[in-house]
Amino acid sequence: MEDNNNDVMSMPTKKLAKKNIMKLESILDINSNNIWELDEFSIAEAWEREREEDDFSISEQKLLGTIRLAFEVVHYNPEDERDIAKYENGGWAKLTHCQESKGCVAIRRKAIERITDLSYENIKHISTAMLLELISRNFGGGWDSIALSIRDIIEMGFEISTTQLPQSRIHAPGGTLEKKVAQGFEVLEIQKGTWVEAIFAKKKDPIEKVHSALNDREYDEDGNLISSKSEMDINDDNDDDITENDDTYFSSLTPEAATDDLEEEGLSIEDVEEEE
Repeated sequence: MEDNNNDVMSMPTKKLAKKNIMKLESILDINSNNIWELDEFSIAEAWEREREEDDFSISEQKLLGTIRLAFEVVHYNPEDERDIAKYENGGWAKLTHCQESKGCVAIRRKAIERITDLSYENIKHISTAMLLELISRNFGGGWDSIALSIRDIIEMGFEISTTQLPQSRIHAPGGTLEKKVAQGFEVLEIQKGTWVEAIFAKKKDPIEKVHSALNDREYDEDGNLISSKSEMDINDDNDDDITENDDTYFSSLTPEAATDDLEEEGLSIEDVEEEE
């Protein structure tokens, strides 16, 4: 096997890309499911096309609440030069309030570039390959280095399992890796000295039950959240708990620590000791 710390099977190497596969006929058609398939400019076009309708103002705040699931939403003054320079530069799409005296709203898709960007809302809308790429960017620390709150989010949308084996045995015919791939899992291999941690992931089938109160958020006209903080507060401070030293995690690893994995592969402690 090649000496590659972040080897993701069947995973594209190109930058994570947005998918905009839905054509929006009416702004009133957006919901918590299809919002992930739209871009900000198609939303803005539909918004401006219909905002002068008599009954549109009734739906305005509800629509903004739905848009917030997948997009940053910022209220700004369209007559302020600094706001114009910041929000009307092509990177944001512009929505005008029903009452123009309220100003405008700028929206742009929330970035998912780090594992800490994952949430109960977006975890169901990313691919397995994208998830493994995000994990691979997490300083190479492996599954146990991920904060428990993030692991809980991931496991809401994906089946996850891991194994740790000697580098020379990870691709053994008939072993765990081969079996998992045959079951539809994709795998991320993180090399730790002479051992390899394999993280297996497979997207869960959609279910009717959703995480509590995803769509029950209330905002004032300035875009401030009125109701209490939903889900959990995940911030960049989690990164402080993750070490960048690849050797730390497995520095004290001994064959005894992975006896179960070895037995599953049909190996013994003696086999590993002989190879080392």
